[in-house]
Amino acid sequence: MKIKHNFKNLNVWKKSGDLAVKVYKTTKSFPSEEKFGITSQMRRASVSIPSNIAEGTAKSTSKSFVNSLDISLGKSYELETQAIIANLVGLINDEEFQILDQDITEVQRMINGLISSVESNSY
Repeated sequence: MKIKHNFKNLNVWKKSGDLAVKVYKTTKSFPSEEKFGITSQMRRASVSIPSNIAEGTAKSTSKSFVNSLDISLGKSYELETQAIIANLVGLINDEEFQILDQDITEVQRMINGLISSVESNSY
């Protein structure tokens, strides 16, 4: 099946883009010594989520699209782990963490839903 999706119309792409913006805003207050550490890692992981979704829409098969979605899902778990560590070491407080974690969980749920939809060819 030829994939013919406009990624800009996918709610999961929009939500994950919003998450990336939130990560940039959150990490802006991180200490400068973290610039090449967790700040960079969290930003790269967050940007990879919508980027891989967008890339997947250009793939020629459903299997390839699902593979890109799987990569996005993996990056979301990477970001979740980094957020947990940032919270544990005091870079983000518990309230900031809870908000970020809820958004990450929502994106993960949405990616899983899209994977299921594509795999069942009902999308």
